[in-house]
Amino acid sequence: MANEQTTHFDITVIGAGIVGLSTAWQLLQRYPTYRILLVEKEAEVGTHQTGHNSGVIHAGVYYAPGSLKADFCQRGAQATKAFCLQHNIDFDECGKLLVATNDIEHTRMEVLFQRCQENNLEVYKLDQGQLKEREPNVKGVAALFVPSTGIVNYRRICEKLAELFISKGGELRLSTEVVALDESNERVGITLNNDVVSTSYLVSCGGLMADRLTKMLNIQTDFQIIPFRGEYYRLPSKHNKIVNHLIYPIPDPDLPFLGVHLTRMIDGSVTVGPNAVQGWKREGYGRININFRDIFDMVRFPGFWKLLRNHWKTGLTETKNSWYKPGYLAQVRKYCDLVTLDDLQPYPAGIRAQAVMNDGSLVHDFLFAQSARTLHVCNAPSPAATSAFPIGEYIVDKLDEQITSI
Repeated sequence: MANEQTTHFDITVIGAGIVGLSTAWQLLQRYPTYRILLVEKEAEVGTHQTGHNSGVIHAGVYYAPGSLKADFCQRGAQATKAFCLQHNIDFDECGKLLVATNDIEHTRMEVLFQRCQENNLEVYKLDQGQLKEREPNVKGVAALFVPSTGIVNYRRICEKLAELFISKGGELRLSTEVVALDESNERVGITLNNDVVSTSYLVSCGGLMADRLTKMLNIQTDFQIIPFRGEYYRLPSKHNKIVNHLIYPIPDPDLPFLGVHLTRMIDGSVTVGPNAVQGWKREGYGRININFRDIFDMVRFPGFWKLLRNHWKTGLTETKNSWYKPGYLAQVRKYCDLVTLDDLQPYPAGIRAQAVMNDGSLVHDFLFAQSARTLHVCNAPSPAATSAFPIGEYIVDKLDEQITSI
């Protein structure tokens, strides 16, 4: 039993990004009489991956039919838009164009078109003339038009979820970091930077720290989080109308990243990016970022070296373009040559928490781990923000199975 001096909760959620907030909010709806705690080490919600993404409400173009990604993304896009309508949060269903600029990309585009149809997405093929009609400033041999793709400020959604969670009786503690975890047959002890609490059940939505939270409980896993920096630029205001939709390249199917694209933002601006550069600090958003613990953990992990060996050419190209702005610009000018070097203005970078297996393979779908009283979201890659509501529902259902089995 918990010590009488220790505050006890029925369920505790770690991490107030959009996935953790969605989960905590839905847990309160499922268990309205439970005492539920949400802890976040930063002073605000949605600070890390949620607050550093491109703000796109994805339609689910790329994901294998039947995968959790495909299911969560499609249902999540609908749920996100419905939530925004219900709570007066601005979003724009501006649509997306995936632009093929050569024969290889055109072939890949046909494969993507088939995948869209298998996923029951509304999608249209555009020839060169139709593309030019929709986007006078974009060049390509063909394109796919996906009208349901949208844009939103996910931080606003996080703030509203936090407000709803607190209003329903949930307890949110900011600036509160998990230092240690200890699981027994009856509870999970949580040592925080400013308190010690206990909980009957724990849900971890730790994002960039997901693997370290499982290790605190000695849960055996065969993955590690490897950070990838996604670097963006913002175009000057004179280019706010440079595109009418979101403009994406046709991605390389062997890589989990979508390539540099032009993104209309909900504030009216347009960003360029992101690339995908090996990160040397899990929470490194500045230009030069080094954390010796993060580096030490990476170089000790066999999967990191296998990953480098498998993708060294791509890694070198991305690193070069990160430091050599004309190389970055060339990726944009493939389909929009109005953008110049002087147009690439500074914009905050993002960090992708990519789970990598011991064999060096990238985890492309959602990944979970659990013990008797804990459930951990180990990999929640893009489109996690779009998918936050069904991910939260999925976590609540899985936790419900644990609760009823004990």
